[in-house]
Amino acid sequence: MKAVTFNRYGPPEVLSLKEIPKPQVGKKEILIEIKATAVNSADWRMRRADPFLVRLFFGLLKPKIEVLGIVFSGIVREVGPKVSKYHVGEEIFGLSDKKFGTYAEYLTLPEDASMGRKPPNLTHGEAASIVFGGHTALHFLREAGLSKNQHILIYGASGSVGAAAIQLANYYDARVTAVCSEANTELVRSLGAEQVIDYHKTDIGSLDACYDMVYETVNKTSVPGIAKLLKPGGTLILGAAMIGGMLQGAWISSTRKLKVVSGVAKATAEDLQFLANLAEAGDFEPVIDRTFTMEQMVQAHTYVERGHKKGNVVVPISPEDGN
Repeated sequence: MKAVTFNRYGPPEVLSLKEIPKPQVGKKEILIEIKATAVNSADWRMRRADPFLVRLFFGLLKPKIEVLGIVFSGIVREVGPKVSKYHVGEEIFGLSDKKFGTYAEYLTLPEDASMGRKPPNLTHGEAASIVFGGHTALHFLREAGLSKNQHILIYGASGSVGAAAIQLANYYDARVTAVCSEANTELVRSLGAEQVIDYHKTDIGSLDACYDMVYETVNKTSVPGIAKLLKPGGTLILGAAMIGGMLQGAWISSTRKLKVVSGVAKATAEDLQFLANLAEAGDFEPVIDRTFTMEQMVQAHTYVERGHKKGNVVVPISPEDGN
């Protein structure tokens, strides 16, 4: 099967398209023909071993994983003898964050992995695009306890996580102020932002402390500075923070009357089905910036790593059925 592989940490050019063996299905696994994947921050950080801590888990000198990619949408082509949850021919989408491997034509996962049935009104590319931002935003907003009528400021609102957070905040009937560049104002308003702040024109630190919750989705601003925007008793979400930011958050939490939420976003099959239900009902829409082919994966990583994409970057793996 075709797969985009890498055998050393480094720039996008370490990625190459080649033929590798098709995986064999275990007793409790399913074989998925991948129709589409997407390139996210987790992918390029893994490729670069950034932060260095990546090497402690995935290989100190070179990666133990051959194929990157953590999100997918596809079709079940084979099931193990002890699988009861899924059947051959079903369209599913989900997350492969523990083993990666979605930059390939086929992937095997245990039937209890973080995946669900694809929303029938979405293409495979659209379904793959809602996974990373959707599950990340859902995890942190639930951990933070976002509720009706709360005022939340979302920093980095036009990225995959930010775009998902706006839509989920609207679903929970919260008020949303989005922070992004002027070029993305129309996009975030269309997703449900009540107010939009252009960070090029407005010093975020000069804003009043009037927010119940602040969600920093991209790790591109000062933790102490953005924490000042919260009301007493407010909640700061550091969704993309590295160790330094998490330590700053812990200090702020211990010295001020603020709740700080950070760490790793975890997803379950129930979370993915929740997102599927929202998408099917029209309450959660995919946001796709660009589409690249497997042969253009180097360009896709280069583009995503620059940090200015709107929503998601999708990579079709095989043609959509019926097209």
